[in-house]
Parts: sequence; C-alpha cells; structure tokens
Amino acid sequence: MGATIKDVARQAGVSTATVSRVVNNDHRISPATRQRVLDAVSLLNYKVNTVARSLKSKRTLSVGLIAPEIDNAFFMRVARGVEDRLGEEGYSMIVVNARESELREEAALELLLEKQVDGIIAIPSGNKGDHLALALQARVPLVLADRLVDNFTTDAVLVDNKDATCRAISRLAARGHRSFGFIGGQSHIFTARERYQGFMQALRDQGITPREEHILFGDFHIESGYRLMKDLMEQPDPPRTVMIANYFMHIGVIRYISFQRSMVPPDLYLAAFDNMEFSAVSNVPSLSIAQPIDQIGRHAAERVLQRIQGNTENWPWIERLPTEEITYNDPSNDGS
Repeated sequence: MGATIKDVARQAGVSTATVSRVVNNDHRISPATRQRVLDAVSLLNYKVNTVARSLKSKRTLSVGLIAPEIDNAFFMRVARGVEDRLGEEGYSMIVVNARESELREEAALELLLEKQVDGIIAIPSGNKGDHLALALQARVPLVLADRLVDNFTTDAVLVDNKDATCRAISRLAARGHRSFGFIGGQSHIFTARERYQGFMQALRDQGITPREEHILFGDFHIESGYRLMKDLMEQPDPPRTVMIANYFMHIGVIRYISFQRSMVPPDLYLAAFDNMEFSAVSNVPSLSIAQPIDQIGRHAAERVLQRIQGNTENWPWIERLPTEEITYNDPSNDGS
C-alpha cells in the first residue's frame, strides 16, 4: 500500500492540512516548511490522488498552451519549460497549434475554454489581442509568453528584445564594425519589431547611417534567411556585419554561406538572436544573443499557477528575463 497524506505529515512533522496546502501550492506556507513536506513526499514516494483533488477543488488541473508552430524547436522548448513547472504541481498541459494564424488562435482559445482549463499560456501569432480577452472575460488566468500584442494587457514573460539587440550591435560597433546589414522578421510579430527597433537604435547611438538596401525582412523561416542573405551578398558593396533576427533565418544564412562561400566577404561577421544547436556550426565569426528559452516557459507557468491559486497582486505582471551574449570563432573576443 502506498504512502498516505498522514504518513507524509508524520514524516515532515506537520499537520495533514499543511501537507495539503503545500501540495496545492499555497504560497502562505513558509519555504522551510514547504521544503520539509516536499522532502517527505519524495522520500515516501507519495502520489497525490489527482482525481479526488480535482473534484474537491472544482478544477481540471490542466493548463492550455497555445503555440504558433508546434514544429518550431524554439516554441517547443518554451513548452517543455511550461510542462516541467506544471508537472511539479500536478498539472497537465494541453498544447494547441495556432499555425501562426490569429483565426486559429481564437479557435484554440475557445477550445481550451470549452475544456475548462484552469489557466492559459499563449504565444501570440500576431499583434491583435481582442480575441484573447475571451479568457479574462471567462475569469480564466491568461499569461503571454515570448510576445506581447497591441491594445491588450495581461501577465507576460519575455525578454527585452530591443535592449538585447541594441547592446549587441553597440558592442560590435565599439569594436570597429561600421558596415551593418539586417535580416528581420514580419512587422506584425512583436519580437521582430523590437529587434529591428534595437538594431536601429544602436546605429543611431553609434552615429552610423544605415543603408536602406542593407535592411531586409523575411518571415522567421530558414528559406527566407537563405534568400535574404543571397540578396545581401550579391549587392555591389555587401555589409560586413549582418544581424539576423531569429534562429531559423540564421540557419538559412549559414546554409547560404556553406553553399556560396565565394560570394561571402572574408571579413564577414554574423550576429543573431538565439543560441541553439546549430548556432556554432559555421566557422564565420559570430555573436549569438542567447535567450533563457526554458525559463520563459517555467516563469510563464509559475505566473499562471499563482493566478489560478487566487494571487492577484501586481496584475498585470510583465517580466523580462535577461539574455546572454556568446561569441564563436571570434579572433577579437573581448571576454565573453
């Protein structure tokens, strides 16, 4: 026979009510007491009766995640962070694919509300947020991850894309880089806009006049990275430093370089958002802006769990997590 809540309480030296509060993520419990209970739960391999818990709390113990693309490695790493944190509290995750469509996103939201999820985490597909208000109208906590939307306010967890891009480009400019190109994403996507704004801000701050023909926009996919890098490199005077606004376009750029090396200036330098498995495969000197991808998911899950538990303090809470700059094959590495 498995351990009971009484066994856990006896092992931890607390009441069964305290064990119940810890299991149900009641933040009124002190960290020390909470840890004693969790240690006892682990030691005794105590399994929470989720069916009984759900009936008693009138909750489904589930949280919905609306992702723009489920075959996108970045979003699935965010999802992993969400799932890991939810699982620690006995919650399950329901993932719905919006396929970068606001109409599908609205349908996904309605589906999750019909399933009576306790909370929703959304990575928005566009810049409109009117339909997201459905969750708040239904009194279901909603947290945005990675992206914000226009004219809609709720809790959110993301990074400061503008500041991170500005810092990286300013750092390179301070080291003597003066010829910059930019490969960006769609203007209706929040992260694409912020990264472009950060790039332009850095050039202004450094007294560099951008060349219009060196600033191109794609769709955050590999093919557009390849195509736009080709367009840049075939210009009579191509830029020597190229900022790429996301990981997948960066892969496209690396692919172009590997196939068309003779078209690439010998002093080319790449800067790109995200540091994932293919960021270091090119021998071209580069700087990657690493996002805490899993932590975006974990922090979003933590926020939605707090709202589910009735914590309404500091709403809306907008949390921006720090990024890190990582250089590869850089002979002038300044210590990162």
